[in-house]
Amino acid sequence: MFEKFARSWELVKASAEVLRSDRELMLFPVLSGLSSLLVLATFVLPLAMLRTADGGLGIGAVATAFAFYFCQYTVIVFFNVALVGAAMIRLDGGDPTLSDGLAAARARLPAILGYAAIAATVGVLLQAMKGKDNALVRLLGSGLGVTWTLATFMVVPVLVSRNVGPVDALRQGVSLLRDTWGENAIGNVGIGAAFGVLTSLAVVAAVALTLLAAQASLALAVAIGALCVLAVLLLGVYQAALTAVYSAVLYRFATTHQAPPAFRGIALQQAFSTKA
Repeated sequence: MFEKFARSWELVKASAEVLRSDRELMLFPVLSGLSSLLVLATFVLPLAMLRTADGGLGIGAVATAFAFYFCQYTVIVFFNVALVGAAMIRLDGGDPTLSDGLAAARARLPAILGYAAIAATVGVLLQAMKGKDNALVRLLGSGLGVTWTLATFMVVPVLVSRNVGPVDALRQGVSLLRDTWGENAIGNVGIGAAFGVLTSLAVVAAVALTLLAAQASLALAVAIGALCVLAVLLLGVYQAALTAVYSAVLYRFATTHQAPPAFRGIALQQAFSTKA
């Protein structure tokens, strides 16, 4: 297990190195976030109206919820595929651009739409479980949600690297999980925990600085508050980008056990040479 922790750390460092080499990769989660907000703004009113009309979650609300999840997952997966596609080019020694990543995603659009439909179905079912009054069912829904997240972590790299449909991508992604479950869980939990702490500290610091600035000037407090919000958002963007790149690096680790040309001799080489 110690070797898995050490290897996961090396893989995370290698992922950070990819982002350091191509900072424009962080544009993909920014575009994803903006597009997701647009989808949310489009669906929030119809969902609220249907929920009120049905007195709960009726058929109309469930259908609209599925449409929302489908559109949301399509946006998220599309930009994740674009990001991972660009990261793969970097791992092969290339110098990817924003258009390279978007082109990779467009080329896999049918598979992305198919996978989004699967993910939307799962999302609606899990949300329904979490909305039950039974605490055991809600707990089971949360547990299944975590399992689904880990099991599908490698699906996007599979969609990028292999010309397969959504079902085959899901099956192959789950298969790869068997070889990388330790690095998958440790890396995801580690990245999530680290950024959770950083975000919490940033929020506390932001509140303190804003309150302190308010003692001197309201305008200064607003300016500092806006800067702090931007800093917290940038942390979220970096976390999303790092997690996506980590999936690409982990995929290479699982399928080749060899350091890509651009990273021989640095952290990634150490990760690939410590295969348990």
